[in-house]
Amino acid sequence: MPVVAQVLRSEWTKIRSVRSTVWTLGIAVVVTVALGALVSALVERDYHGLSPHDQLTFDPTFTSFAGTGLGQLAMIVFGVLVVSNEYSTGMIRTSLAAVPQRGLFLFGKLTVATLLALVVSMATSFITFFVGQALLGAHGAHLGDPGVLRAVVGGGLYMTLITVFAMGVAAMLRSPLLSLGVLMPFFFLVSNILVNVPATRKAGDYLPDQAGQKIMQVVTVDNTAPYGPWGGFAIMALWVVAAVAAGYLLLRRRDA
Repeated sequence: MPVVAQVLRSEWTKIRSVRSTVWTLGIAVVVTVALGALVSALVERDYHGLSPHDQLTFDPTFTSFAGTGLGQLAMIVFGVLVVSNEYSTGMIRTSLAAVPQRGLFLFGKLTVATLLALVVSMATSFITFFVGQALLGAHGAHLGDPGVLRAVVGGGLYMTLITVFAMGVAAMLRSPLLSLGVLMPFFFLVSNILVNVPATRKAGDYLPDQAGQKIMQVVTVDNTAPYGPWGGFAIMALWVVAAVAAGYLLLRRRDA
C-alpha cells in the first residue's frame, strides 16, 4: 500500500477511535439545526410585528443559519482535538516516528479531518435550510431562488473552513486547552465585539468568521462590508491558509 494511503488510513482510524471527536460532530449538527429551527419558528410567529425596514432586510436563508454561531464552536473543538489530542497524550512521538515526513503527517491528518468535516457540514447546511424554510412558511425562500443555493453550499464550506482554521491553530499551539482558550473567546466574544463597535468595525469585517459568513447571506441591503459573498469567502480562505502554513512551519522546526 502506498505511504500516503497508509497515512490517510491511519488518521481515519485515529478519528474513529476517539469518541470525543465523533461526538463533537454530532453536537455541531444538532445545535446548528435545532437553534436555526427555533429562531425560524420565532421569526415566522412575529414577522408581522417587524418594522418595515426589518421586513425589507429580512433574509430567510440567513435566518435559518442562526445556529451556525454555536455550531461552529463544536466544529472548532473537533478541529482542535484532531490535531492536539496526540500532543496531550504523548502519542505524537509515536506518530512522528512512524511518519517522519512531517509534511505528509500533517497533510494526512488535515485531509481526512477536512473531508469528514465537509460531509458533515454540507449535510448540516442543507438540513438546516430546509427545516428553517419549512418553519418560516410563506416567508421562507426556495433553493432555486437567486443566491440561495450559493448561500446553502457556502454554509457548508464556511463550517469546513472554520474546522481547518482550528486545526491550523492547534498545530501551532499544540495544547488543546490553549488552542480552545484562544479560539473560543475569539469567535464567540471578541469577533462580535469588534464588528459591532464603530471604531473597530472596518477591522472586524476582515476577521475570518465575519468575512466568511457573508457567503451565507442572500439579502445584503444593509451590508456595509467592501466585498461581496465570494470576496468574504476568499478573505476567510486566506486566514485558513495562513494558519495551516504557520502550523506546518512550526511542526517542522520544533521537537515533538
